[in-house]
Amino acid sequence: MKEIKSMIQNPNRRQFVKSTAVATGAIAAPFILPSRGFAQNSETIKVGLIGCGGRGTGAASQALSADNNVVLSAVGDVFEDRLDGSLKNLRSQMEDKVQVDPDHQFIGFDAYRKVIDSGVDVVILTTPPGFRPMHLEYAIQ
Repeated sequence: MKEIKSMIQNPNRRQFVKSTAVATGAIAAPFILPSRGFAQNSETIKVGLIGCGGRGTGAASQALSADNNVVLSAVGDVFEDRLDGSLKNLRSQMEDKVQVDPDHQFIGFDAYRKVIDSGVDVVILTTPPGFRPMHLEYAIQ
């Protein structure tokens, strides 16, 4: 009984999070709607990939698998062999979702600018972290 009284008078963070999660779940449960009540989106989302190494190829594969209306439309990397390898790998997995024309394959240190400017809706940044600030700054501008 002393432990319960102590918990009520001096709750710790773990107890607070646990009780808050339970209370939130109980309140929100009546408002959750079944998934069949929502219409499926028919617009195609164009994805651009900046950084075509293993991490980038994997992230692009996951993005393309996330929804039927997602296509890869532009890629960029500093190295041509990485870009070619990534496209070859992705096309072998899901050829119909890789819609990257040769004029949307960008190589060089400015490839990120060309991918961002190519008309994509979403950009996946998988370059080394040191390059990302300038990529984000350009995307925001």
